[in-house]
Amino acid sequence: MARSSGSAHREANDATPLTARVFAHLCDGRFHSGEQLAQALGVSRSAIWKAAGTLRELGATLHAVRNRGYRLASASDPLDAAKIRERLAPEVRDHVRSVEATWSIASTNSVLLGRANPPSGTSEVFLTEYQTAGRGRRGRAWLASPGGAICLSLSWTFREVPRDLGALSLVIGVCALRALRELGVAGAGLKWPNDLLLGERKLGGVLIELRAESAGPACVVIGIGVNMALGATLLQRIAETGMAATDLKSAGLAEPSRNSVAAGLVSACLQGLLAFEREGLKPFIEEWRAADALRGRPVDVTAEEGIAHGVARGVDVHGALLLETPQGVRRFIAGDVTVRPG
Repeated sequence: MARSSGSAHREANDATPLTARVFAHLCDGRFHSGEQLAQALGVSRSAIWKAAGTLRELGATLHAVRNRGYRLASASDPLDAAKIRERLAPEVRDHVRSVEATWSIASTNSVLLGRANPPSGTSEVFLTEYQTAGRGRRGRAWLASPGGAICLSLSWTFREVPRDLGALSLVIGVCALRALRELGVAGAGLKWPNDLLLGERKLGGVLIELRAESAGPACVVIGIGVNMALGATLLQRIAETGMAATDLKSAGLAEPSRNSVAAGLVSACLQGLLAFEREGLKPFIEEWRAADALRGRPVDVTAEEGIAHGVARGVDVHGALLLETPQGVRRFIAGDVTVRPG
């Protein structure tokens, strides 16, 4: 009998090694029989069957064919901290204190927020195959299947609070676009304040959380999620939440290495953080404006004071959204944006 999604989440929280090991064997996208997997992993075929069921419950698209076995719909490489570290850009390696990758965790951001600040100018990087409580801005859930996305967080301690700290999500968005361009992804855009888009669909997002002392250094934890190959079922589940999503596979990127994608994102972000600490938003703003997916469009902005209607007119030199309304141009430093047909 198939188990409930609750039991799948309990197994994920326990970081059960068998499910992770079955996933790793299936990441090549080829068929593996239950008997072969059982022999390779030293367990029963029934245990393999249960692990395959758990992978499905966690959102993985898993094919099972009689006399052929199991295979994942999309080939992928398991996240590997050593491979990610060795693929970092040489100029940022000395700034990376640690790289860790785990099978499952509640939230990568929460892990780093629970630790002491890394020394100024250094970063800790944490990745997971599956998040049981992944989140985006404003408390929204972030849905991603094992192998279907990059879920990473990195911490960074500034020597002092940067002047344009509120614009850091824009900086990280530009850095993520730079990394994606290196992979051959063309035409991606940015939606203020923290979404990565392909066309009108969400490809990824950024969540930045700050821990600062009243006097002293400020530590930020930067969460980045990029959809790699979510599969039709999970894309439909996301659509049911009211959000149109896409992934790199749908964009035509042929089976990219997730370890290379992760290393590219970390490298670009650390290069960006070093520049941001020296110069603020200035080196990034024109690049952000060129990728602005909202500029000139009718939008609704939900902020603490209510909902404002108008036309997006880009961002100012501090990263605030400019909204042209009948009452004049309004400036927003935080908020949630919905595009209206127009």
